[in-house]
Amino acid sequence: MNSGYLYGAATVAVWAGFVLLARLAGHHGLNGYDLTALRFGVAAIFLLPAWLFWHRVPLFNRRMLALVASGGIGYALCVYSAFRFSPASHGAVLLSGILPFFVTLMAWAVLHEIPSRARWLALGVIGLGVLCLARYSLAGLQDSWPGDLLLVTASALWALYTVLVKRWAFRPWDITIGVALLSALLYLPVYALLLPKGLPDASWTTLIVQGVFHGVLVVIVAMLTFMQAMARLGPARLGAVMATVPAVAGLGAVLVLGEPFSWLLVTGLLLTSAGAWLGSRA
Repeated sequence: MNSGYLYGAATVAVWAGFVLLARLAGHHGLNGYDLTALRFGVAAIFLLPAWLFWHRVPLFNRRMLALVASGGIGYALCVYSAFRFSPASHGAVLLSGILPFFVTLMAWAVLHEIPSRARWLALGVIGLGVLCLARYSLAGLQDSWPGDLLLVTASALWALYTVLVKRWAFRPWDITIGVALLSALLYLPVYALLLPKGLPDASWTTLIVQGVFHGVLVVIVAMLTFMQAMARLGPARLGAVMATVPAVAGLGAVLVLGEPFSWLLVTGLLLTSAGAWLGSRA
């Protein structure tokens, strides 16, 4: 069980950094379509040899297509496009902050896992923390609401993806290789032929940093740590652990991006962390 929390902590670190770098990408000329292409293109470069010479994961089947539509292309397009409109603090709240609620709802609907009283208490504490973070960060909605809706959609898609993986009992390497390669096969031709591009105007430093982070750390490293944590903790309990992401990302937005500090942020950090601990005890 302890190893599950270690894997969860590693995933939290990458996901918090993901919010910050995704927001920074727009300052360097990259759009959501570019980041999605970098995410799956770079991942495919590393994972294609593994598929060819080590582990031939079946790609074209209904289950893998469902995972690509939810946690692959669907999630990536929503979340990367959202940061064109929404600051990182909004992503901290709406992307991962409400994820435990969606995961619990999906687990209830798909896996028939009825939340216990302790789980409801944990979600209540997390909800208070998210409200504090929302009060701190959700300003200027008249400009950011398209991105905020995309962030909520991305959170729901990732929750569905998480529960489907649990239901179908995919192994970590199966899901990492399969979703990344099939997403690249389906998305990159459409991107190359039809979608607007900012890659030619970005510097090589930006492309390398964004490509390695999103294509290697997010898709491969964080996917493996996420799946290992879910195998040990279960989707609902892992959702409680992942509730610490908004607070960590919110602090990162203050320290790295210079977004305003507030004691509401600190309160949200304490409450979401307490809720995550309660969820792990449930």
